[in-house]
Amino acid sequence: MASHDNIFSTPIAKLGDFTFDERVAEVFPDMIQRSVPGYSNIISAIGMLAERFAKPHSKVYDLGCSLGAATLSMRRHIDQEGCEIIAIDNSAAMVERCRLLVNAYRSETPVQVIEADIRHVDIQDASVVVLNFTLQFLSPDDRLALLEKIYAGLRPGGILILSEKYIFEDERANELLIDLHLDFKRANGYSELEISQKRSAIENVMRPDSVETHKQRFNEIGFSSSEVWFQCFNFGSMFAIK
Repeated sequence: MASHDNIFSTPIAKLGDFTFDERVAEVFPDMIQRSVPGYSNIISAIGMLAERFAKPHSKVYDLGCSLGAATLSMRRHIDQEGCEIIAIDNSAAMVERCRLLVNAYRSETPVQVIEADIRHVDIQDASVVVLNFTLQFLSPDDRLALLEKIYAGLRPGGILILSEKYIFEDERANELLIDLHLDFKRANGYSELEISQKRSAIENVMRPDSVETHKQRFNEIGFSSSEVWFQCFNFGSMFAIK
């Protein structure tokens, strides 16, 4: 059973930037379920999309895999000869725990878990690439280059699945969706102190884009099709097909 997330439950004199360290890795399943509306639906559907798009003798990438929820969902669904999943994260604490979780389940589809910076990893012969709440933690200056590298490494007809927190250009709509997300966190037991402290810690490291910005990038890079396939409040997931 996942440990309860109480990282921000007491006053912290000096709040640093949010990092995916050992403390976060330990409580991550609880944190993500209580913080990201629709997370379980997204994870389940990533497996279904991978089942549809994964090709024999191709690679499937989970970039920013954290504890491997998307990786495990895809492995449960993929049944293609010679297909390999490569899960990558730059957090040693996440990678260590991800390997334990991956090794706990036997499967015909092999999984390689790598500790690395996804900006410096080669994407080759991919039929599926997943960025599940990962791109938003990269510097905005690095996002286009990574997406271009993913596009270049995708087979024709391959899919990129991109889950993100969104901002909205309509200010009134944006504020309403932010408020609904805060209500979601309150309903899941987070106190006002926890909500406030986490927001302060994360605001310098997570800079969301709008749906329009994502679509514009996809078009600029050359993806043939892209759309939002899931949204709950200001969180959602998109696909882009080469």
